[in-house]
Amino acid sequence: MKHLTRTVSLGAALALFTAVTPALADGVAYVNKGLVGIGRIPASQKDKFGETFGSGSGMAIDTKGWARDGNAYKGSLWLLPDRGYNVAGTTDYRPRLNTISIELAPVVPGAAPTAGQERSGVKAALADTMLLTDDKGADTTGLDPLNGVRPAAGDMPILPQADNGKLALDNEAIVRLPDGTMFISDEYGPNIYRFSADGHLMSATQPPAALVPMRHGKPNFASDNPGPGAAEPDPKDPETGRQNNQGLEGMAMTPDGKFLIAVLQSATRQDGGDSGSTRQNTRALVYDASDLAHLKLAHEYVVPLPVFKDAKGKTKVAAQSEIVALSDTRFLMLARDSGNGQGLKGAESIYRKINIVDLSEATDIANGPFDAADKPVAPKGVLDPSVTTAKLTPFIDINDNAELGRFGMHNGAPNDKNNLSEKWEAMSLASVLDPKLPDDYFLFVANDNDFLTQDGFQVGAPYKADDGADVDTTFLVFQVTLPGLASNTQ
Repeated sequence: MKHLTRTVSLGAALALFTAVTPALADGVAYVNKGLVGIGRIPASQKDKFGETFGSGSGMAIDTKGWARDGNAYKGSLWLLPDRGYNVAGTTDYRPRLNTISIELAPVVPGAAPTAGQERSGVKAALADTMLLTDDKGADTTGLDPLNGVRPAAGDMPILPQADNGKLALDNEAIVRLPDGTMFISDEYGPNIYRFSADGHLMSATQPPAALVPMRHGKPNFASDNPGPGAAEPDPKDPETGRQNNQGLEGMAMTPDGKFLIAVLQSATRQDGGDSGSTRQNTRALVYDASDLAHLKLAHEYVVPLPVFKDAKGKTKVAAQSEIVALSDTRFLMLARDSGNGQGLKGAESIYRKINIVDLSEATDIANGPFDAADKPVAPKGVLDPSVTTAKLTPFIDINDNAELGRFGMHNGAPNDKNNLSEKWEAMSLASVLDPKLPDDYFLFVANDNDFLTQDGFQVGAPYKADDGADVDTTFLVFQVTLPGLASNTQ
């Protein structure tokens, strides 16, 4: 790859200086140096099965294959789409995993992109797609498991099952392991699945009873998104357990490979998740990963989600959308509002931020009374006085228009293709591979475009998204300093 040369003007240097005020988390200085690249995959992209590509619910960078040549980088990453285009209800979309080739020519933090970088710095292309199958090798499905429960058998717990008999998956996060196998979390269960390198289900981990959705006293994995002609679940919402469409949205392996951390998108129903304003106290599950086939719950903590005021002055709680583990007690957490962005009627997002979450002084509630459905840790959103929550430190504001503007992007009106879309749900790290900057990394952040396109095709039929929506899969790349991360890596 051709070597690139760059110079930094005084203005750019001053801009960089103001952008790198460190975020202090218990005395550790984490630094966001700013955006260094953006890239897109068109909304109309089709995968090798001829169906509309949609991605960004989860991401894992191939760190072994990540390489630097001068000031340019090459590599690949895996992008996990969720359950398919489901605006009018779920469909029999086959869950899959996409491989993306990436070229990054990072812009100097604080500087404007140079000629030849096409105001982007990132070239992303779909390289391959792999279907995910169940433990018997049969297709899985994105269909809502309305009343279907596959009985436990062998090492497998009860699993969500659609009316067509297929294992129902609503994939949200991915961890790729050194041997090529992978953990994938889902919304329906909310479960953690382990798949082989070729996409075959190997094992499944069910969360504590407090997180399992219950209706009429029985597990029921429906999310109130019935397929064509199907009835809604009864009742619409679970009585306890994860709220509809609020499953294990974020998941990450600790750098030393010893623990897998999974975080519920918002509070369980019994912990205040039955209301948009009281769903703040969600849970982080920390699993011992020494036996990959049998994850063991080692720790569990309450994580307070960020609270903000919407445009009408109402108190809202930002939903957790993805995490990146920095150690067994600290991780980055992306949280956001909903209903605003390119492709939707609302143009301006109020809250899209990445926070540093510190678990070190939080109360460990694992394997205790709060893991039962009848013992809320935060009834009606009020935290039990015996519990200390994790600490949050603000780190990156994704909605920063000064940063976005350097790449021709923005948050808010005009609501065009350069306005950020609604759902930013994927993150992963890759080293800058600079011995002078051993603690510096590129933080890749991607959106879930929800398969919104005017040239769609899925499950044997064409479609057009409502209101002319045509939402690209978009990557934002930040350069960050994360002290101590390298020393924690296996």
